[in-house]
Amino acid sequence: MQNIQGGGFLIQESLPENTFTPEDFTEEQLMVQGICNEFLKKEVLPHLVELDAQKEGLMPSLIEKAGELGLLGAAFPEEYGGLGKDFVTATLINDCLGAGHSFAVAMSAHNGIGSLPILYFGTQAQKEKYIPKLATGEMKGAYALTEPGSGSDALGAKTTAKLSDDGNNYILNGQKIWITNAGFADVFTVFAKLDGTQFSAFIVERGTPGLSYGEEEHKMGIKGSSTRQLFFENCIIPKENLLGEIGKGHLIAFNILNIGRLKLCAATTGASKAAIHTSIVYAKTREQFKTPIANFGAIQHKLAEMAIKTFAAEAALFRTAQWIDDKEKALLNEGKGMGALLGAAEEYAIECAMLKVLGSECIDYVVDEGVQIHGGNGFSDEYNISRAYRDSRINRIFEGTNEINRLLVLDMYLKRAMKGRINLMSAAMGVQKELTSMPDFGTDDAPFAEESKAIANFKKAILMCAGAAVQTLMMQIEHEQEILMNIADMLIDTFQAESALLRTMKMTQNNNPNASFALDITRTFIYDAADRINVAGKCAINSFASGDEQRMMLMGMKRFTKVSSYNTKEARKRIAARLIETENL
Repeated sequence: MQNIQGGGFLIQESLPENTFTPEDFTEEQLMVQGICNEFLKKEVLPHLVELDAQKEGLMPSLIEKAGELGLLGAAFPEEYGGLGKDFVTATLINDCLGAGHSFAVAMSAHNGIGSLPILYFGTQAQKEKYIPKLATGEMKGAYALTEPGSGSDALGAKTTAKLSDDGNNYILNGQKIWITNAGFADVFTVFAKLDGTQFSAFIVERGTPGLSYGEEEHKMGIKGSSTRQLFFENCIIPKENLLGEIGKGHLIAFNILNIGRLKLCAATTGASKAAIHTSIVYAKTREQFKTPIANFGAIQHKLAEMAIKTFAAEAALFRTAQWIDDKEKALLNEGKGMGALLGAAEEYAIECAMLKVLGSECIDYVVDEGVQIHGGNGFSDEYNISRAYRDSRINRIFEGTNEINRLLVLDMYLKRAMKGRINLMSAAMGVQKELTSMPDFGTDDAPFAEESKAIANFKKAILMCAGAAVQTLMMQIEHEQEILMNIADMLIDTFQAESALLRTMKMTQNNNPNASFALDITRTFIYDAADRINVAGKCAINSFASGDEQRMMLMGMKRFTKVSSYNTKEARKRIAARLIETENL
């Protein structure tokens, strides 16, 4: 696969033949997909009402059954009881099981943030003690970071740790909130400040003296997942349960979140596909005015847009997953060992942040429109779309709020540029020169030339805005959150548009029978994205520029977001017709 550096999609050329797509899954990966789908169908979906009622022992037993199938430890090394599967396969598992509502949340928390800190930062003894049991589900994991006064500001934690007088134990005092799996987890990764200053991580087992639990939280959605507070009152932790280095807890917290953000996108993409199926089936069977509502243009528009957003999200997701997989293998070859995946995820932290935003906002759109298609029935708990709607809302808050992730995108770009990790300056300077030159009115009749040019221009719009904003605002740009979010939105749309186009180009090259369906999706996405990028860019420019500079950049924005007229109504009708025929994306 192609060596695109983290964030490099903005300035590097990507080729379809070097891009991984969902159509490239191996036979083994398709077999894993089948196992996940069968597990959901037989073990999870029939018990959603009982799960929401938190039937005693049900969720832990499902996690154990998933462990028996190898779904928990699929990506864990074989030496610790895992299957040693690649990162793309692990991502596919999250995608498939994302349709499992509260179960998906519990399993993701166990499999990701509940286990990975120990796997990647634990000592050999810690890994040998915990990981094999976490891989099978014999032990369940949880992650305790958030506190009443520190959410997005994780380093503002008040929970403290101090070394006991005899030097054999750490003594924890404090409180954690919103801890997923807290009702049944056997092992917690807990963050606290040693001596009130050194942010560190500790492994805390259930039953440790001084550890107590709050009551189950009554939540808007994901009602089946256990969410409780943790209280530490002179909680005695053996010295050997320090996780990682003293004062380096932030490395654990933030590196694990990179993987968590991508996996959240995987889960939301899987949930979106399930909600699309549910909505299509309902629209085909629900009749009004003596005809199925699926025959109405207004409903077809909704179904098509649900598919467009999900197709683009899925393309961006697996494109990035393969990049991380390739980088992990490269780092392993360099002798990085267990830290290879974390290093790979850090390389693509920009993409992970974007995926978290686009995935969580895609599922919110899909389930909202799904409820609308169901009409009054969508507001009834008798219909599963109601549960899907409630369950989706948390995703824009999990793994760092979408606002935080939007701010991180450009912040990471600028820090990497200053460190010389990515050459944004040359690209931005090139765009500035182009602004003062005569536009290129030439035409290219090659396949996908028009779509490729549109995306290249979107990138120029981003570089123009970001470059000028940095030059004008200098160090003050970090305080201009609205501008940062405008540019992040431009990046997110462009990343999805390019990912969808590369997927479509590859499908066409491979004579995939769904290539024309994909082309309708991609062209519609690009056409609509041009308007969104134009608005976001103008908002950013008008926030920091004035006079001749402002006028020049607004003209540039108009040039860079100009696309040919396209009949999106008819494209959406074709998309909807194919969805209604197959009942799936």
